[in-house]
Amino acid sequence: MRTHFIHDRNEIDAILKQCKTCFVAMADNNVPYLLPLNFAMDGDQVILHSAQQGRMWETIKKNPKVCINWILGEDLAWQDIQVGCSYRVISRSVMVEGTAETVDDITEKEKIVRKFMTQYSDLSFKFNEPAIRNVGILLVKIDKLTAKEFGAKTR
Repeated sequence: MRTHFIHDRNEIDAILKQCKTCFVAMADNNVPYLLPLNFAMDGDQVILHSAQQGRMWETIKKNPKVCINWILGEDLAWQDIQVGCSYRVISRSVMVEGTAETVDDITEKEKIVRKFMTQYSDLSFKFNEPAIRNVGILLVKIDKLTAKEFGAKTR
């Protein structure tokens, strides 16, 4: 069982489309801080949303550099059931390093929220102005994108 890099962006996007949660890592005064968040992809940007206040927002204001991770799959495999070191979790993982920026323009926020919902549903949604005004939107520009497949027998 091997670990393989995944280079095909279509394959990476297919992995991300199956995920519902990402884990966003930040540094808060050199202290690691990690949050699970919902997300969507928009080309070479990751869309994140949350409240417009709190530790995450304060951290991003001080240091907009983030690392985001997704993982798909949790099945166990082994080469020899008696040998602990031969066990592996079969999974695929995607990691992004990037720079986050907030979006304040209400028209842009509505457009982004519509795109965000495509990660979770094919339905068309309506949003009222207070909901759009009150949601916090972060766009993370992808500086580095890597993906791996773990526990693969062959590729």
